[in-house]
Amino acid sequence: MREIKGAEAARLIPEVEAAIQSYPHAGVGDYRIYPGPNSNSFVAHVLRRVPDLGTVLPPDAVGRDFLTDGRMFEIDADGRDMHATLYGLVGIAAGQRSGFEVHFMGLVAGVDIANPGLKIPAIGRIGL
Repeated sequence: MREIKGAEAARLIPEVEAAIQSYPHAGVGDYRIYPGPNSNSFVAHVLRRVPDLGTVLPPDAVGRDFLTDGRMFEIDADGRDMHATLYGLVGIAAGQRSGFEVHFMGLVAGVDIANPGLKIPAIGRIGL
């Protein structure tokens, strides 16, 4: 979790607003609980488009791995994380913020490198 204030927050607000406007699943009836797109897919979309926010959703946030625009591969705007998925059902993520993750049917297993910890399916992140 990260807190952003002052000038840095003021600088990021237009980027966040642009990311919100670019979300392709904002129409009535676009959301599905599983595997997405859902509210977690929306937040993950914003976080990927504005990497200076410096965070990712927790591993137990169902739908965070659903990529927008029907994509199966995406690199974050700053190039520090990459995501590959088959519609949020199976995939991988790797990078500075994500560490290394394997996704399967909404469950995440992996290693968090930046903030040392393990990501355990159905449990979430356990810090070391």
